[in-house]
Amino acid sequence: MMRNIAAIAVLLGCLSKTFAGETVASVPYQWRNVSIGGGGFVTGLITHPQGGNLFYARTDVGGAYRWAASARRWIPVTDSFDAVDFTGIESLALDPNDTNRVYLAAGVYAGSRAAIFRSDNQGRTWRRTEVPFKMGGNETGRFNGERLVVNPNDGNILFFGSRRDGLWKSADRGATWSKVKSFPNFERPRPAARGFRFGPRPVGIVCVLFDGTAIYAAASTTETNLFRSTDGGSTWQPVPNQPSGLRPNHIVRAADGKLYLSYGKESGPEFMSDGAVWKLDPKNDAWTDITPVKSADDGQPFGYGAVAVDANNPQVLLATTFCHWKPLDEVFRSTNGGTSWAPLLATARFDHSLAPYTVERKPHWLGSVVINPSDSNEAWFTTGYGLWCCTNLTAADAGGRTDWIFADRGLEETVPLALISPPEGPHLVSGVGDIDGFRHDDLEASPALGSFSGPRFGNTESLAFAAKKPSIMARTGSGGTSTHAAISQDGGKTWLLLPTEPSDARGGAGTIALSANGEIIVWTPRNGVPSFTVDGGHHWTNCLGTSPGLRVIADPVNSSKFYAFDAWSGKILASTNGASSFGETAAAFPPTIGPGEAVLSATPGLEGDLWLALHGNGLCHSLDGGITFTPAVEVLNASSIGFGKAAGGSKFSTVYLAGTVGDIGGLFRSIDLGVTWTRINDSQHQYGAISHVTGDPRIFGRVYCATGGRGIIYGDEGKE
Repeated sequence: MMRNIAAIAVLLGCLSKTFAGETVASVPYQWRNVSIGGGGFVTGLITHPQGGNLFYARTDVGGAYRWAASARRWIPVTDSFDAVDFTGIESLALDPNDTNRVYLAAGVYAGSRAAIFRSDNQGRTWRRTEVPFKMGGNETGRFNGERLVVNPNDGNILFFGSRRDGLWKSADRGATWSKVKSFPNFERPRPAARGFRFGPRPVGIVCVLFDGTAIYAAASTTETNLFRSTDGGSTWQPVPNQPSGLRPNHIVRAADGKLYLSYGKESGPEFMSDGAVWKLDPKNDAWTDITPVKSADDGQPFGYGAVAVDANNPQVLLATTFCHWKPLDEVFRSTNGGTSWAPLLATARFDHSLAPYTVERKPHWLGSVVINPSDSNEAWFTTGYGLWCCTNLTAADAGGRTDWIFADRGLEETVPLALISPPEGPHLVSGVGDIDGFRHDDLEASPALGSFSGPRFGNTESLAFAAKKPSIMARTGSGGTSTHAAISQDGGKTWLLLPTEPSDARGGAGTIALSANGEIIVWTPRNGVPSFTVDGGHHWTNCLGTSPGLRVIADPVNSSKFYAFDAWSGKILASTNGASSFGETAAAFPPTIGPGEAVLSATPGLEGDLWLALHGNGLCHSLDGGITFTPAVEVLNASSIGFGKAAGGSKFSTVYLAGTVGDIGGLFRSIDLGVTWTRINDSQHQYGAISHVTGDPRIFGRVYCATGGRGIIYGDEGKE
């Protein structure tokens, strides 16, 4: 037990113990996605030129996928990646002469690690080369491309256009890389600041393309931006007569040798004020402006995201608008090489059945478009929340309607922010970035419309239920609502906004807790102090003894008790009077841990049974309401813990852990309150990072996991 500062040193000494060479018991698990469908920006889509319905999709934070045409679903190919740094896919490349070889350029932000991944079995396994040039899979211009390309004349050679470090080349199938020093050191202008959440950052070389023996590389600048090499990349020259004033987004080659480029004035995706589509004939460097509709003529600012050409007919083209908000973005089709165009989406029929939530969304950020090389009647375009597929494309040629289906089955790219699994009602309720959240009555089907009705937030950031009355739930969120918290009395089916907010709720959202009987709500708005209400949110009172930003949790048995961990002081705070006031317990931890580096949790069904996950400093357990703690000495890192149904014959809840036990990182469970741990995931199921775990109180062994972009994963004991 730990009662003073001297004991802390002993505790930390235990937590820092090394277990190199030791093994951790494991049990096989089956892993699946909780079905939502799409949810995030699919930034790129490429098809193999040999046809066979071989497609790959990349996302900005959720990894990459391969299309299984026979099953009409997407197969994730990056679930083995062990770091969130690599879940933002900057670019994809296929070997045009080998249907098994695929390459990924992975790196989510400029400050993240970056790597080129290579596979010779369609992404079932990967080899990784970390590279010195940085990427930005979730930064500005992330739908551009493709930056990575395989030489069709020699599959050993690859080129990659980086954001800030020039052009790079590999001569050994991506195993090693060297900078192409002869590539022009063009000025790297920064995108306009308007609307860009990451600020002005260079976008660099956005497209690399082989055309016979020539190589083209396009840079994100409004000046001279398209360069060509005819000697394998040894020397480069600007392509003559090229347009200026806009930035290239995509470049594709038609079977007749013509090149097509889409442009935007800004690099996107948040904003684009102008754009165009141009055709280049490399035989004489003649350029033709084939823009379907000019921004100035349309009466609103927008650009052009992507362009596609039919592999079976070089006269058939598709072009997508970008940031054309009213009424929606558009896909234009041409059957005469761009001389004339017809809009498709204005009269299209959209099938939302695979993801009902998309009824409330319009196609936007159309950053990539392709025509199936094996079927000229099939086309796909990507959006900020998934992919749409059409299988009657040629109906437009006779003035008919095109039909599109939201074809994201298997592609899950959401960032879950909160998960709860109550002991009755739905097995899972989620809070999700960008698309609010859901009540999951069927884990295998995207939730039906109306299953989570009432006020809709952009993000649901915190969820809670009353331990003794689990049909009472509360949540906080951000978005265009009058208040930023809501209450449900029917297990999350319907929600009502709380009538008022605490006085310092200007930061919005934050965290929320419910007393065991559901009569007390404690809300800590972002940057505000915890406040409580006993009349459903009509009146709020600050919780005495607390400081801004503290996350409060409720005791699952005693409705008068609440707890919090103050990371700045290293103290556990406890309330025994319904959150009116909090006092420090005797426990103390080093006050060097940031607020996001520790999470306090309470064991269901036990009064005063607390766990403190200290991230890089391990896991501690209290049996007396936070007065004393003992360390789980094998746990070196605890990112998150959750609780589920007890094992047969055990009186203790199963504890689930995302962290490190011994020298092994992964997902673990304990059926004896942390005395021993069993690993439940493996090297093929790592999902970049797990940010939050919670067990199911009704199904032993089931655990729900929030990822950094691969949606909600759930696991059950048993072999795949």
